[in-house]
Amino acid sequence: MADIISLLPDHVANQIAAGEVIQRPASVVKELLENAIDAKSSHVQLLIKDSGKTLIQVIDDGIGMSPTDIRLAFERHATSKIKIAEDLFSLTSKGFRGEALASIAAIAHVETHTRTEADEMATCLKIAGSKVESQELSVAPKGTSIAVKNLFYNIPARRNFLKSDNVELRHVIDEFHRVAIAHPEIKFTFYQNGSELFNLPAGIIRKRIANIFANKIEEKLIPVEEMTSVAGIEGFIVKPDFAKKSRGQQFFFVNNRFIKSPFLHHAISSAYQGLLRDGYQPGYFLFLQVDPKSIDINIHPTKTEIKFEDEQNLFAIIKSMVKHSLGMFQAVPTLDFDRDPGLDTPYIFHNKDPQGPPPIEIDSSFNPFQKKAGVKNMLNKESWESLYSGLEIPESESDSNEELKLDITYSPKVFQLFNKYIVTSLRSGLLIMDQQRAHQRVLYEAFLKGITQRDILSQQLLFPREIELTHSQIALFEGYQENLHSVGFVTQLSNNKIVITGVPAICNDKQLNQLFEDVFASTEQETPLESFSQADFISKVIAKSLSIKPGKDLSIAEQQALVDDLFACKETLLSPFDRQIFVTLDKEELENKLN
Repeated sequence: MADIISLLPDHVANQIAAGEVIQRPASVVKELLENAIDAKSSHVQLLIKDSGKTLIQVIDDGIGMSPTDIRLAFERHATSKIKIAEDLFSLTSKGFRGEALASIAAIAHVETHTRTEADEMATCLKIAGSKVESQELSVAPKGTSIAVKNLFYNIPARRNFLKSDNVELRHVIDEFHRVAIAHPEIKFTFYQNGSELFNLPAGIIRKRIANIFANKIEEKLIPVEEMTSVAGIEGFIVKPDFAKKSRGQQFFFVNNRFIKSPFLHHAISSAYQGLLRDGYQPGYFLFLQVDPKSIDINIHPTKTEIKFEDEQNLFAIIKSMVKHSLGMFQAVPTLDFDRDPGLDTPYIFHNKDPQGPPPIEIDSSFNPFQKKAGVKNMLNKESWESLYSGLEIPESESDSNEELKLDITYSPKVFQLFNKYIVTSLRSGLLIMDQQRAHQRVLYEAFLKGITQRDILSQQLLFPREIELTHSQIALFEGYQENLHSVGFVTQLSNNKIVITGVPAICNDKQLNQLFEDVFASTEQETPLESFSQADFISKVIAKSLSIKPGKDLSIAEQQALVDDLFACKETLLSPFDRQIFVTLDKEELENKLN
């Protein structure tokens, strides 16, 4: 039998490895930013075009690389971080495997300029598809600049699976946040298509969080700190009143490395139990310092999952710490601006002892039924009878022995069940409809039609509404603005705020904050609202946010209108989220259940 096993060519092996490490533009951003931090930089710049699909460039002022080092840096498993296997259990740097640059170079065009302080000239290295195109001297400041162009150019199938620019930008911003929050001592700037999204000066952690998530977040944070033999923990948790539906404010850092840990997240969620509204998430920025030998960070290619040696104790410590801090917050008195100052003790009576109860005087001779001069006695018979003068009751209706008659001539075709379902009759039985899912379908089709035909009218608000946004939300909102305008929202951006002057007729101004929170939360969750287009996505989000909720009491007219509107839709069986809208109960099935 002929031999069938052979070694893969290096460029093919690199493309396979890239599939594990580089999943989307955000993966490249993460690896390049971490390399810049390992290079002891004080200022790191991130520049992207088309959400990273066209260009990702990271420029730092770190130690740079020699001509030999820059060439070796793009070879697989070439690293300066580890020498022996035991080094894996005492890591303090971000990268260590030597896979990232090799994987990036296998699926993109890469141009690198780097210079150490000792070198007079910089080195320029160009690589495409793992092949070195050129290496020559260049002029550049101390540090390193790596530009990654045309990501996945040689793997079109992978490129086609990338999401919309808004979704990919959101992932890039998430990675930027994770690196920038962990290193407040480093200045970061971030540009998208030539526009500045973030300019984060070096400072302390609290200021870094405020610069990223808007300044008002500072008043929403509760500091936490706990030092134990297992770990040192410090950071901030978000007050329950300011919790959001999205997970955009949940950050765990272990030895300044961002991690994902459902186990530790459950510890925090347990501490918040009973304090959050349904569907809302706790917010936290927690920094754990542990012995590097007590964790294993080499269990996942992206290094965001960590195995802890003493996981159970860490769970208990975090839960107790968060619960204690929340308790302290709840105990702090707050200013009551609605207090009536008229109820305060007058100043002249401050610090004076009470003089006893006030005296009570009683007129023992007072008789309320006694006639007095000049006052007419209103209790005589004639005066009471005068109250009924002019009121003539027909004999047919005044007969006390006649039974009460009910008007049963009107029989509605619909009725509401449990304030959640609408029941209506069919020729063959009953139809039971979920009111929220039905309304979602009606709104979804109306808004989608409005976006495509641009025929939804807007009503002007008497007083414009303002909603404050974070930098990342502003970047995402600019992509949604045109479609929101098509469904009746008249908005403009001004000083990190959305100014809303008009809304569709179905929306009232009390729903605006919740609606825009749902838009951004859905963008971060992505999976529940997977859509074919942005118009489809916007229509789904608005329909979900504005739809009738379970527990809403509807009038007979509203119930009938919802039934009629549903059966006027193109699709009547499923909601926009593929949930069944109604079930039917035919006469035969009903009779079988009663037998």
